[in-house]
Amino acid sequence: MPTIDLTAPPPAPAGTLDALPRRVALTLHELRLVAERAGGAPLPFEVRAPGEAPAIEDRLGSSPGTTQDRAYLSVLDQLHDAESSLRRRGMIIDGAVDDGLLGAVGLLATPDLALDIDVVAGSVQAKAWHRQSGGAVATLATVDGIVFELAWFPTSQWSAELARVAVLPEELDLGASAVPAAVQLPYELADAAAEAIMGSRADLLPVLAAQHNGHVLDGSGDPLAEAEVVGIVSALSSEARGRLRALAADVSGETTTVVGVVSWTLLADGWRALRPAQSDGDLRVDVRSVAADDLGAELAPVLAAVTS
Repeated sequence: MPTIDLTAPPPAPAGTLDALPRRVALTLHELRLVAERAGGAPLPFEVRAPGEAPAIEDRLGSSPGTTQDRAYLSVLDQLHDAESSLRRRGMIIDGAVDDGLLGAVGLLATPDLALDIDVVAGSVQAKAWHRQSGGAVATLATVDGIVFELAWFPTSQWSAELARVAVLPEELDLGASAVPAAVQLPYELADAAAEAIMGSRADLLPVLAAQHNGHVLDGSGDPLAEAEVVGIVSALSSEARGRLRALAADVSGETTTVVGVVSWTLLADGWRALRPAQSDGDLRVDVRSVAADDLGAELAPVLAAVTS
């Protein structure tokens, strides 16, 4: 498998159209029809009727009640006939589905590398599936389980496409955060502080900070005062407005090898990457400010483990 470099700028395209990924919006019914015409290619998710198993909105991170389940099914029932709709849009001509659509769905079903991305930002929840093989990538994304964006493009354009996944909704207001742009703390402290806040025991935070005095470091590697540490561990929980999780796996063989996970948390002023670190044998968490454009670079080491 060729090496994938998500940190370098893509090469100059030979023509204007070469630089533009092709994107198509498809309803769930249309997507299923294309998958059926692509030799029965399996999609990267399952949708089952409420009561049988969690529906797709559960896979997006929510827990809909009976009313929401019925509303979801009602919307699906009102969608236009898939074949007629695709024919009107020029995606089925003389009974044949567009080759690009078939190829993209086929790549989704038979990749070498799989990347699943789950994003929550305020009230917006999204799920994206990226699949790569050779010099091509196909992606599928949705925010409601009803309308999907199917896209395909050269691997050289992947980094830019990953940045689109992490772009925050325009309606999400950002402000100031009590968490510095860079801080490193013991995993034990971060875990215990989160449990204390979830259990409404914020009074334990000063005790926890005292136990780890001198072990919480700023971006320059200098220890932070206990009072600052209390504010930071409190803000990591109280400011949380969303999260991004990306799971990469090698699926080229008979068995799937999980390679690694990239985790971000959304605080009051934007994204923070949560990176594992070690110091003197102790497991630590490195928390650093990142932007949407940084997602490709964050994933590069994880994907390198697959392609090396």
